[in-house]
Parts: sequence; C-alpha cells; structure tokens
Amino acid sequence: MKEKISARHALYLKKIKRRKIIVHTVRAAILIAVVGLWELFAQVGVFDPFITSSPSRVITTIADLAEDGALFYHIGVTLMETAVGFVIAVAAGYLIAVLLWLNESARSIFEPYIVVLNALPKIALGPLIIIWMGTGYTAIIFMTILISIIVCIMNMLAGFVAVDKTKLLLMRSMGAGKAAILTKLVIPASLPAFMNTLKVAVGLAWIGSIMGEYIVSRAGLGYLIVYGGQVFRLDLVMAATFILLVLAGGMYALVALTERLVVKRRGG
Repeated sequence: MKEKISARHALYLKKIKRRKIIVHTVRAAILIAVVGLWELFAQVGVFDPFITSSPSRVITTIADLAEDGALFYHIGVTLMETAVGFVIAVAAGYLIAVLLWLNESARSIFEPYIVVLNALPKIALGPLIIIWMGTGYTAIIFMTILISIIVCIMNMLAGFVAVDKTKLLLMRSMGAGKAAILTKLVIPASLPAFMNTLKVAVGLAWIGSIMGEYIVSRAGLGYLIVYGGQVFRLDLVMAATFILLVLAGGMYALVALTERLVVKRRGG
C-alpha cells in the first residue's frame, strides 16, 4: 500500500513540475513574441518608431545612459527613495496596526478615517506636499510613505483581527494579558498577512516614488520618463520604464524569496 501511495505521490510531483515548466516556457514565449513583433513592426514601418520606439532603440538608449554614468545615478536616486519609503511605511503601519489592535476603542474611532484616507487620491495632495516638504528627496519619500502606509495598516489590522477566536479565548481564560496574547499568538499567527502586506507595499512604494518624481524631482527614473515625454524622446521613456519594471520585479522577487525562507524555517 505504501509503495502505491509513494508512486502516486511521485506522479503528482512530476505533474506539478511539468506544469511549472510549461507555465515558464509559455511566459517566456509570450515575452519573446511580443518583443520580436514590436521590433519587426517598428522596422517595417507598421509602427512609427518615433511614437512607439523599438527594443533595439531602447537598448541603445540604456547603453548610452550607462556609458555616461547618468543611468546609475538615476537608478540610485529612485531606489533610495523607494527603499526608505517602503521601510518606514511598513514599520510605521505595523506599529499603528498593533496599537489599534491593543485598543479596541481607538480602533473603532480611527477605522473610518483610515478607510477614507485609503480612498483619497494621494496625487491630490501633491501641491500640499510641495509646500510642506519642499521639492527635494523628503517630499518624494513622504509621498511614498503616504501611498503605502494606509494599506499596510489595514492589511495588518485585518490579519490581527482574523486570528483564531478560540485560541484567543483559551489564552484569556488562562489569564494571559494583551501583551502576551499579542507576542505569543497574534503576531506569529499573522505572519502570512505580514508577508502579503510586504508584497502589496512593494508595488505601492514604487508607485509613490515615481509619482513623487513626476511632481517635484530633478532626478530618478520618474524624472527621466517625464523629461522624455516633454522633449518627445520616446526611447528615453521606454528605457526608463523598462528599467523600472526590472527593478520593481527584482524587489518583489526579493520579498517573495524572503517569504519562502521564512515559511521553510517555520516548517522546519
């Protein structure tokens, strides 16, 4: 009987592995096809390269930016703004969620305001941010925090509240205080919610930093996109957008890798 189960399990694992290979292959094929058709249509004149650019022109633009050192400067600026805003938003959002969980009255009072702030288009606060923070890195980091922190608070608070009520009652019946319940039950149980919050916050942090650069910056990938659009250099716009996609994907992959390592460690 054990051999049959083992054989079935091996077959199941083989199917999963085959499916993953197929998925990755199809993804790569779609990407290659899109890039290839884009280049072909630009070369034969179906697309106007002045409006849509082309992969070869994008690569040339990236190489030119890298050669004079401007590329790494702009990447460094955007990475710094995004990383600092991301870390502050996650840390502050987590702390606020903890405080709201500890105090149910405060949660009832502030929860409607949090929901309203989440619905508010943050770009509408751009002029106020310029007045308050100026036009430097501080304003862009503040915009990044502003866009990310509300979602961090809401996601983490939802994770805390969703903890098994039976376990909560059991710990309370044994005389455990809120601090003990928080550290021994709520925080460990809400780890999946925390990892999901990190994944969401990564994307929002990039949105915040690029949005801030649209408004006030004189450096960064967002600035390159705006500048390229103003002078009709679509190659520059596409190059900056491509680099942005790579960096955002890399940061998300880093968070996903951290999640896998944490899950593996907990399982071990």
